[in-house]
Order: sequence, then C-alpha cells, then structure tokens
Amino acid sequence: MVPLSPPIIIAHRGVSGMRPEHTLASYQLAIEQGADFIEPDLVLTKDDVFVARHENDITDTTDVSKHPEFADRKTVKVIDGEKHHGWFTEDFTLAELKTLRAKERLPLLRPDNAKFDGQFEVPTLAEIIALAKKNSVGDRVVGIYPETKHPSYFASIGKPMEKRLVEQLEAAGWHDAHAPVFIQSFEVNNLKLLHRLTGIRLIQLMDSSGAPADNAAPSYAAMATPEGLKAVAAYAWGIGPNKDMIRKGDKAPTTLVADAHAAGLRLHPWTFRAENYFLPSSLRVGINPRAHGRLSDEIQRYLALGIDGFFTDFTYIGVQARDAAARNAPGQ
Repeated sequence: MVPLSPPIIIAHRGVSGMRPEHTLASYQLAIEQGADFIEPDLVLTKDDVFVARHENDITDTTDVSKHPEFADRKTVKVIDGEKHHGWFTEDFTLAELKTLRAKERLPLLRPDNAKFDGQFEVPTLAEIIALAKKNSVGDRVVGIYPETKHPSYFASIGKPMEKRLVEQLEAAGWHDAHAPVFIQSFEVNNLKLLHRLTGIRLIQLMDSSGAPADNAAPSYAAMATPEGLKAVAAYAWGIGPNKDMIRKGDKAPTTLVADAHAAGLRLHPWTFRAENYFLPSSLRVGINPRAHGRLSDEIQRYLALGIDGFFTDFTYIGVQARDAAARNAPGQ
C-alpha cells in the first residue's frame, strides 16, 4: 500500500487547543492554520438534526445550567453503560439549542479558551459542511471527518443515525471514496451498516483499553491483532487508534502500523496535544501541566513510523511537524 503523501492533518474538534471545541470559530481557525479535515462529533437533537458536541450530555460544553427555562430538563440517563446526570441534546429542539452558548470543556487545563465562553453557538452539521465548502478554494479542498457518537444508544431511543447521515452527505454531493469525507466510530455495527449504505471511507476507532459499546468485538486489543485487523478491513478503509496503541510514551513502538498496512488499512491515530499533561516525560518542558512541551517532536516520532495522518488539537503545530518530517525524510 502506498501511504498518503503527505499525511493528513485532522483538526480534532477544530483547533480545540485554542478555541472552545466544536464551534465554527474553532473549525475556521483550524482551516486557516492548514487543516486538511475538520472533525465534528455528531449527536442528534429532539427534532433529528445533527449538531456537533463532544457528547449528547451538554452539561460541560454549554451554558445550559444558567438557563432557568431548561432547569426541568436535567435528568439521569445511562449511556453505554455509564450513568450521566445532566442535560442531553435529544431533549432539545435545534431552536432551543441555538439559544445556548458553548463553553470550554477543560477550563483548568485551557484557561485561555475559557475566555471565549459564551461567544459561540452550537453548530449544526449543515453549517460545518457549508464552512468546509466555503473554504475549499482553488486547489485546496477542506474535508470533514465526522464521528457518530453513541450510535447504538441513539438507535435505542428511536433515532438511528446512519441513514440520516448518509442522506445529508449525499445532499452535499458526497457519496463515494473520492469525497473529502471520512466517517468514524468507536462502534462496529453502525460502521458495517454504513458500509452497506455508502461508498464514503470509514474509520474504525480503537482505544487502548475496553471494547466497542455495541459489544460487536471482544475488545479493541483483539481488533488490533493481525487477525482482527483483517476483519476490520472487510468494512473499513482505515483505523483511528489511540496513539498509545502505536507507541506508549517513551516505550518502543508496537507493530500496529505494519500490521494495519499489511491488512490494507490506513492509520490516523489520536490525539496529539501540546500540554505537558498529555506528553511523554521526555518531551515535557518544565513541570507545569498546562505549559506546552515538544508536541512537534512527538508527532514526528509517529510520522517516522509510517502513520497516514493524525488528529491534533493544535493544527499549526501539526503542520510544522509534518513539514519538518518531510524535510528530514530519507532522500530529501
């Protein structure tokens, strides 16, 4: 398999290291900094509109708690086996959600982002598609990389995602592997259904522990074996593994890149973040967990292993790292 050249840069929830995640401002800044794809996590509203939120629980990502008119919407739900106490997108119409404003999800770690609290709306998938198309000028094409969040949960409450998503992407002119779109999921059965519904490239997400919420595989670790990867390749174009599955901290790398490529899969690991808190000890600068360490060096370590793209909260550092890796590549 010939790797993508150059590897793609996926703006994780936009440039979420610099703006509150999943806002049009975050996506726009990521595009300006050179992102190839912008990544929205998709959940559904009461009236079946896709919006971008990290979770359907919007307690920590909006100012909903400050809206007395919605106080009675606070409830307890069990999602993927975990109990959540808060407010949920499926209990709000789009018009109601548009009265809320986004806020920083990690204010202690990213206080500068919190300065933007209250400024931005919750965006719809339609608005994100329009933004990507608006910024696709000349030879540059800005793609989208949506994740279906909790698809089996939404199906259980009568809101299956797959057909709705495919129809909306087709309306945008995107229906096959040539489209500037990847659809990703931590679950398996919804990707298999999407594989039957569309030719758009699909990405099986994998974590360094646990198993898919739809119980379609014994564990992510089993999926990452040579045999498991062959099974994934039957319905997915690539995998999005936790970067620890490729190389954990300063330890020696695993064989996942080679094994995935041998199975015909591409790899887009997640998530590369600049704060010391998220970096291996050898790449931290100082002792402040919020301070930025040597993220470019970390990304270059993974690019040297042959990854085909990567998710990052800091698009501009990702661009710098990719450029540096290209300059330092053998034969350059």
